[in-house]
Amino acid sequence: MTDVTLKEVSKKFGSFQVCHKIDLGIKAGEFITLLGSSGCGKTTTLNMVAGLEDSTSGDILIGGRRVNDLSPVERDVAMVFQNYALYPHMTVAQNIGFTLKMRGVAPAIIRDKVKRLAASLELDHVLERYPAQLSGGQQQRVAIGRALVREPRIFLFDEPFSNLDASLRVKMRTEVKQLHVQQNVTSIFVTHDQEEAMSISDRIAVMYRGRVEQFGTPEEIYARPATRYVASFIGSPQIELLEGVLEAQNGATFVRAGQTALPVRIGRDGFHPGKPVEFGVRPEHVRLGDNGIEGRVQMLQPIGPATHVSIDTAAGKFIASVPGFLRVKPGDAVRIEIVATDLHVFDKETGLRL
Repeated sequence: MTDVTLKEVSKKFGSFQVCHKIDLGIKAGEFITLLGSSGCGKTTTLNMVAGLEDSTSGDILIGGRRVNDLSPVERDVAMVFQNYALYPHMTVAQNIGFTLKMRGVAPAIIRDKVKRLAASLELDHVLERYPAQLSGGQQQRVAIGRALVREPRIFLFDEPFSNLDASLRVKMRTEVKQLHVQQNVTSIFVTHDQEEAMSISDRIAVMYRGRVEQFGTPEEIYARPATRYVASFIGSPQIELLEGVLEAQNGATFVRAGQTALPVRIGRDGFHPGKPVEFGVRPEHVRLGDNGIEGRVQMLQPIGPATHVSIDTAAGKFIASVPGFLRVKPGDAVRIEIVATDLHVFDKETGLRL
């Protein structure tokens, strides 16, 4: 197993800076995801690790060795691309074994490795077919098999499931996670799909405008988002962020929005009376009850196991995610209860968590 370290890695294309001093420490055998919207720099970061792009500054270490000046082959990494990049004139067996053939590995050894790997990927019955004769999921597994057969030190995925339909995406990410556990190879995965990242990652690096906003476990970035962007990007339905100011009453800290004051818990260093903030609460922590803030139902979105309820209040709009189906309708008066520990508060100017 091999660890990967990025130390203040930056990338410029001409005068445009895509990545800004990225620091990441990836443990040997870890599965991490670079997550963010299009244009945030996640694929460029992956390409710099692979050696497909040169970094403008900073150091990239694989297994403790600086690899900035090494070619992709010398780095011993394998990459699975978004478009699979299979050879259409080769069979499945030939595609999987191609890199071994180029290395001069004996045909008998290639056949044995391809056969064993194909069985684990459930491709053993299509080894003589060509890519055009395969489903999207099968083509993706061939691309994964071609990378795995090399037994690389690092496994890199660049949005490998973006061309698949929703149900197949779920199936494939489960298979990739299982393969990771079996192979125990350090893996870096790029996606814009937060559900995908949350379900398969040991840790997630949330990226925004070429910077890593937060690097932590799925639980950490969901329960304690470090920035306003992480709070709004992670979670479905999306958290509603409202504007307010901090104030103190009888020794307790509150955030005030209009005539509404909500108790909050923030670090002592972050409290300054009158400080402008943005605040929000995850939908599953907005509870309908007999007490609390008055509001009116704006919209209902039943999704089966839960109903998402948009509620207008004097403080602003809240989204509640309530188990099951509700017998309320738009326009009905309701009350919502919010616990201080469930409130996320961010400095309005810097976007950092308080």
